[in-house]
Amino acid sequence: MAGGVMVSAGEAGKNYPGKMTGAVLMACVIAAFGGLIFGYDIGISGGVTSMKPFLERFFPSVYRKESGLTSANQYCKFDSETLTLFTSSLYLLALIASFFAASVTRLFGRRVSMFFGGAVFLVGAIINGAAKNIAMLIIGRMLLGVGVGFANQSVPLYLSEMAPYKYRGALNIGFQLMITIGILAANVLNFFTDKIKAGYGWRISLGGAAVPAIMITVGSFFVPDTPNSILERNNATKAKEMLRKIRGTNDVDEEFNDLVAASEASKLVEHPWKNIWMRKYRPQLVFSVLIPFFQQVTGINVIMFYAPVLFKTLGFGGNASLMSAVITGLVNVIATLVSIALVDRKGRRFLFLAGGIQMFIFQFAVGALIGGKFGTSGVATISGGYAAGVVICICCYVAAFAWSWGPLGWLVPSEIYPLEIRSAAQSINVAVNMLFTFIIAQVFLKMLCVMKFGLFFFFGGFVFIMTVFVYFFLPETKGIPIEEMSRVWRSHWYWKRFVCEEEIELEKPVKFVA
Repeated sequence: MAGGVMVSAGEAGKNYPGKMTGAVLMACVIAAFGGLIFGYDIGISGGVTSMKPFLERFFPSVYRKESGLTSANQYCKFDSETLTLFTSSLYLLALIASFFAASVTRLFGRRVSMFFGGAVFLVGAIINGAAKNIAMLIIGRMLLGVGVGFANQSVPLYLSEMAPYKYRGALNIGFQLMITIGILAANVLNFFTDKIKAGYGWRISLGGAAVPAIMITVGSFFVPDTPNSILERNNATKAKEMLRKIRGTNDVDEEFNDLVAASEASKLVEHPWKNIWMRKYRPQLVFSVLIPFFQQVTGINVIMFYAPVLFKTLGFGGNASLMSAVITGLVNVIATLVSIALVDRKGRRFLFLAGGIQMFIFQFAVGALIGGKFGTSGVATISGGYAAGVVICICCYVAAFAWSWGPLGWLVPSEIYPLEIRSAAQSINVAVNMLFTFIIAQVFLKMLCVMKFGLFFFFGGFVFIMTVFVYFFLPETKGIPIEEMSRVWRSHWYWKRFVCEEEIELEKPVKFVA
C-alpha cells in the first residue's frame, strides 16, 4: 500500500469520446520540434568543446592541457571555468526566461511562446556561428537560453492539452523524442565537421542550430492553439469548435464542460504565483520541484553534453570520442521509442521504477570500471576491449534514462497541474530543471577533477533516492483526463491529507498498487 495510487479513467467517472485525429498528430509533431532546439544544443556543446581548432581559438589553456603539454591527469585536463561558463550560461538564461514565458503563455497562448522561443534561438545560433571572441560566444549562448526557456515552458503544456487522454503519454513524449533526435543529429554533425581540415567545422556545428530554430519558428504558424488556451482568453465558441476538430467528433460536451469549469476556476485565481503555495496545491508544487531536480542529478546531462569530452578523458582518440557520442545518441533515440510504446500501457510508475533500477546498476558499473583503470591518479591507458565495456555500460545507462526519467520528467509535471496554476507550475518545473542543469554543467568538470571516478557513485546515490521517492510518493497518472487529475491526489495514501475533502467528490473506490 505504500506505493502509488492508480485510478483508471473509468473509475474517475470520465470517458471522453474522440479519437486520435490527423490534425492532433500533425500539430503535436510540429510542436515537438521545440525539443529539437534543446536536444541539438545539448549534443553540439560537448562536440565543439572537444574540437582542437575551437579550443585553440577560444580556450588555449584547455587546448594545452588537452594536448598533453601541461598535464597527464585525465580527470582534470578539461577543467576550465571559462569553458564551463560557455556551456552553462544557456541554462541560466533559460531559467530566467521561463518565468517570463509563464505570463506570455497564459496571456497570448502556447503558440506565441513557441514562436518567440524559436526566433530568439535563431538569432543566438547566428551569433554563435559567426563568433570571433568569447563575448560573442557567451551572448549567443544566452540568447539560445532564452529560446530554450520559452520552448520548454510552452511545448509540454501544448502537447498535454492537445492530446486525447488515452494517448497523452505517447504524444507528450514526442517532445523528449525530438530532444534525443536533436542530440543525435548534433553528434553526427560534430563527427563530420571535426574532419574539416581548414578548422572551421565548429562554426557549422554552432550555426547549425539555426535549422531546428527555423523549424519551430515557422511551424508555430501552422499549429492551432489548444482549447484550454483559447478558453483562458475568453473565446468559448472558438474553443469548442477547436475541441470538435481535434477530437474528430461533435460529441465533446462532457470534455468541454470540464474545460470550461477548469477555466472558470482559473479565472478566480488572480495570482497563480501566490496560489501555488496554497496547501491544496502542495503535491503539484513538490513534484514541480523534485521531478526536474531528480532528472538532472541522474547525471544524464553530464553524459550527453560532455560525452565527447568524457570519452576523450577516458583515452579515446578525438574522432573515436565523437563516434562514441553518436552511438550513445542513437541508443537515446531508440530507447525513447520504447517509452512511447509503453507509457500508456504499462504506466508512468513502471517506467520510473524499472528505469531507476537500471540506471543505478550501470551508473555504479561505469564508476567501478573507470576507477579500476584510472584510480585516483587519473593516469592510465585503456585497451580497446576495456573502452568498449565502458561504452556499453554508458549506453545501458542512457537507455534506462531515455525510457524513464528523460521523457517522464517532462510528461508527468505537464499533466498534473490544474489550469489555474498550470503556467506558473510549469515555469517552476522548467526553472528548476534549468537551474540544476546550469549548476551541474558549471561544476561537473571541477567535480570530475576533484571527485574523480567517485563522481559516478555520487550521481548513482541520487538515482537510488529518487527511485525510492517515486515508489512511495508518485501516484499513477496513466489514463486520467488532464482536468480530472486532482482525483489521484485525494486517493493517495500521503497526499490526501493536503487536499480538502469538499473539493473532490470520489465517485468510486480506487485500487492501490505497490
